[in-house]
Amino acid sequence: MKLQPMGMTSLTSSARMALTCILCFVFLLRSAAPRQRATDKPGPSIKATSVEVNVYVIAEGRHGRLVRDLNKEDFELTDDAAPQKIQFFSRETDVTLSLGVAIDTSVSQEHLLAEEQAAAKQFLHSVLHGRDQALVMNFDVDVRLLQDFTNEPQELSRAIDAAEINYTGTSVLQEKPGGPIGGTHLYDAVFLASNELMKTRQGRKVLVLVTDGEDQGSKIDLKGSMVAAEKADMIVYSIVLSDPEYYTMMGGTYHGDASVRKLARETGGRTIRVKTVEQIGPAFEQIARELRSQYLLGYSPSDPPQDGSFRRLQVKVRGHNYTVRTRSGYYDQTETATQSNNLGAATQAP
Repeated sequence: MKLQPMGMTSLTSSARMALTCILCFVFLLRSAAPRQRATDKPGPSIKATSVEVNVYVIAEGRHGRLVRDLNKEDFELTDDAAPQKIQFFSRETDVTLSLGVAIDTSVSQEHLLAEEQAAAKQFLHSVLHGRDQALVMNFDVDVRLLQDFTNEPQELSRAIDAAEINYTGTSVLQEKPGGPIGGTHLYDAVFLASNELMKTRQGRKVLVLVTDGEDQGSKIDLKGSMVAAEKADMIVYSIVLSDPEYYTMMGGTYHGDASVRKLARETGGRTIRVKTVEQIGPAFEQIARELRSQYLLGYSPSDPPQDGSFRRLQVKVRGHNYTVRTRSGYYDQTETATQSNNLGAATQAP
């Protein structure tokens, strides 16, 4: 089953099962970073609310060594600078994983795609266990969902193999002949993965981007994609490899990977810059090791947020000079802002 160009709209089960269809999406920006529970009590309109915040953490020692043997008592956590009591703790090898792989299929990746596909298939085969599920996307001037969440290795491999370079540089949804061509809708892909595919999932949520890190033509900007990822409690990893010959041939300038680095830093992920195609496989292996080395810290804020604001998080390990990576903060779930985006449509073909 192959999904062709996909835009930002609401996925329905009937559309996902159809062989040929056009999906129209309406985005609802609901906050999903913390989980909120409300209990109505008898009597006049009284509602008791508790907020639970989940924080996924990676701890590294010298030379990037992953530290896997810490306990709850080893961690210190603050929420907007206020110390918090960690009420739930686990090591993440036992927590369900929802994993997305999004592959850049713009022309600049032409000479890299085959190696990226081979490494991505091996990565999914090695990292998915038990109830874990994965999806596959690709993006260029359009964003396509090639395979929805599944734990079937053959379906995921077929989807990865179905990713193709868009040599035309035009969208199949282009309405005006002669309009602008080209583009790499990286931010749109992150937004879609966050808002439409990951947001309602439980457990760990991780998106791995395979790209040169350049965005061209997205309707969502970097900040919008980052906020969507934070609200979905989604961790963003990036494997960055550029083809210098392409930019030389096109007379263009490669602007680097600063944007995806910021996405990774804010969501608690990592950007891995590789210089050769031979390093793509080891980069995926590094991400797999980290996913097997995460900790989950859960707590209820001593001063629960109620205004939709962004709350800053900080995590340290007592008595050690370890590097701790986690998301920079979370949005209060009481925020009810909504947003609609006309980012195209998706078709599904046999």
